Amino acid sequence: MAMDRRPPTDAEITVIVTARDEAESIAATIAGVRSAFPRAAVLVADDGSADATAQLAREAGAQVVRTERPLGKGGAATLAARALVDAGPAQGEGIVVFCDGDLGSSAARLAPLAEAVRARRADVAVAAFARRSGGGFGLALGFARFAIRRRCGLRMRAPISGQRALRAGVLSDVLPFARRFGMELGMTIDAARAGHRLLELELDLSHRASARTPSGFLHRGRQLADFIRVYLARR
Repeated sequence: MAMDRRPPTDAEITVIVTARDEAESIAATIAGVRSAFPRAAVLVADDGSADATAQLAREAGAQVVRTERPLGKGGAATLAARALVDAGPAQGEGIVVFCDGDLGSSAARLAPLAEAVRARRADVAVAAFARRSGGGFGLALGFARFAIRRRCGLRMRAPISGQRALRAGVLSDVLPFARRFGMELGMTIDAARAGHRLLELELDLSHRASARTPSGFLHRGRQLADFIRVYLARR
């Protein structure tokens, strides 16, 4: 008898929201996620927030995996993903959706990512923002595109987008995530090298973008340093 390979329902989708000091936006982000995936489990990976992010996430109905001190995005997300795997639901035909805690209400537009995986159009679906907001001169982003092209031959518009959906079975090939800001770059390279199909989708999302300020340039400098580490570690 053939195995039933029905597509996953929202009840078989888990959304991992990565956040650090996102008290201003976390409730709106979770509400947006609930709108996109009404029956999905929502798990917040709180990277040692110093504000009320964890409390507000729980009040919004999410489960929280919180680090006592900041580990960086990749470290916090790894703990949340491993908690999901240990709990058992991240297997077979399930779908895991990742998103950043600063998406706010635009998180309601994430459904096409899971739909692409559900329809078997891709094993990993990545959101490219339809509108660019903020940013610097493109050095970190350009290097990320170069790194992916050199390491696995893909040309990507949004190589470091934190908004992505993947078959739960892909997790075993991409964990642990690369440290700090290298998470998405490492995930992309590791997934492609393992033979998984990647697809980019343009979505009308918005987030809190860094500006061309001293703090913004420092942020992008840290990103670039993490991207270089990922690139060198995957020779």
